[in-house]
Amino acid sequence: MKKVLKIIGSILLGILVIVGLGAAYVGINDIPSYEVKELDFQVVSTPETIARGKKFVSMLCASCHMNREKGNLTGTQMLDAPSEFGVIYSQNITNDKTHGIGDWTDSEILYLLRTGIKRDGMYSPPYMAKLPHMADDDINSIIAFLRSDDPLVAADPTPDYPPQPSILTKFLTRVEWKPFPFPKKEIEKPNPNNKIELGEYLAHNLDCFSCHSADFKTNDFLHPKNSPGYFGGGNKPLNFEGKIVLTANLTPDPETGIGNMTEEQFIRAVKYGLKEGEASLQYPMLPYPALTDEEAAAIFAYLQTIPPIKNKVERVIYD
Repeated sequence: MKKVLKIIGSILLGILVIVGLGAAYVGINDIPSYEVKELDFQVVSTPETIARGKKFVSMLCASCHMNREKGNLTGTQMLDAPSEFGVIYSQNITNDKTHGIGDWTDSEILYLLRTGIKRDGMYSPPYMAKLPHMADDDINSIIAFLRSDDPLVAADPTPDYPPQPSILTKFLTRVEWKPFPFPKKEIEKPNPNNKIELGEYLAHNLDCFSCHSADFKTNDFLHPKNSPGYFGGGNKPLNFEGKIVLTANLTPDPETGIGNMTEEQFIRAVKYGLKEGEASLQYPMLPYPALTDEEAAAIFAYLQTIPPIKNKVERVIYD
């Protein structure tokens, strides 16, 4: 019996040593790097594409990259990122050639937005939104805006702070979070006359599902509908004070979701952060006034088609 216990003890000790060595290896090494592919792409810039690009950037990029002291996209500490991911800083994405993306090629920006791979090969974890499903025209518009002289992205030499990813983040980037494949064929815009098609496109490409599904760690960013708790809420982003703000259930469940919400009520909530008879929506839920009423209504129409999830999320209002 003693011999058996001794053998078991030795096995357990060996396992602990292997786990410890693995943790040390992950902790010492950085996030993985990958090959960067040069693409034959040059942005097409017109007043119309720049305006549409600004619309997407204001809803998708500015919430993370906005420096609220300077009023431009020179980056900041992402205080709303769960602490388990480490100390995360968004980067300067103005046109400064030293500290921003002014000397990036159009191809390098496109490759990052599609795959998550930066021009130095470093992978950007999921706290940076990727756009594997966005229409080619809309991706072009985003890059056209980033290249513009708009005050949000005009060259500013504010230096970056390098992110400090946690061991968990480093581990997940090695086993679960991987770069996305670059699309092999053209991605077209949704039919604007098909409300559900347009709503699904916006709900995925504005990253709504990411916050409103069960957990950032288990989201399927390449196949959003496969994310556990898809739009069922209960995820745990933080506000600027580091307090948890549970995300709402946006499935059509009539008791715990938005099954009894009207289209008009939904539009007011999404565009202006207003809920009838309740306090205004709070950060990290931002109002999206750049959406048209038709676009917000399309998101609502799509959400009515997804499977309802009974998940009561208590709303907490902080002073």
